[in-house]
Amino acid sequence: MHFSLDKSKIPQHVAIIMDGNGRWAKKQGAARLFGHQNAIEAVRNAVEGCAELGIKVLTLYAFSTENWMRPQEEVNGLMQLLVNTIDAETSTLLKNNIKLAAIGDLLSLPKNCQQQLQEAIQKTSSNTGMTLVLALSYSGKWDITNAMRLIAYQVQKGTLSPEDINESIICQYLQTHNLPDPELMIRTSGEQRISNFMLWQLAYSELYFTDVLWPDFRKEHLYLAIADYQSRERRFGKISEQLS
Repeated sequence: MHFSLDKSKIPQHVAIIMDGNGRWAKKQGAARLFGHQNAIEAVRNAVEGCAELGIKVLTLYAFSTENWMRPQEEVNGLMQLLVNTIDAETSTLLKNNIKLAAIGDLLSLPKNCQQQLQEAIQKTSSNTGMTLVLALSYSGKWDITNAMRLIAYQVQKGTLSPEDINESIICQYLQTHNLPDPELMIRTSGEQRISNFMLWQLAYSELYFTDVLWPDFRKEHLYLAIADYQSRERRFGKISEQLS
């Protein structure tokens, strides 16, 4: 199916809200954590599919700031799963020349998670292929608030004047300052909202919603999303005639 994709119109950056693990588990009559455990194959498919298509950046919304409000047992299970998965998959990332990165309030993660994450980021830092970004303890409002605070410090120190603050300055202080904005955002499980994800960065992204629950997501679903993206006209406020 992906052979019909236009290789010249592949998005540089794809972001995915991986939704539906809990509902998937419920359908199996199992605990929510069972859904999270079965989501790892979907992550592998998404990473492999994006790398094969030549996508430069894949960001996965793995854990939002709001997810801390979930039952403690689920949060603990998720964190342990995260550590185990990073540990198990680092060698695959190295073999496939994939660089790991993370955005979010990483200091709020348990110490063993922080350590495992930093080790994997360090080990893969010289890889030159795709960058896989994990959004952990991340939310768009947190990201913008954090950027405002950092900018305010610069103004306070006198290294930045209020008149100098523009969009590019704000971008420099966001967690994604070294990444292109996503051209395509995919959300699974049929929910049609962005749930506080990359609020600034998604300003001109194409949004694609699928009813597929995340543990069932495979490469063909990724190809369908990209084919849909390629069928759209990206105008950025202009009219069609101005683009031709």
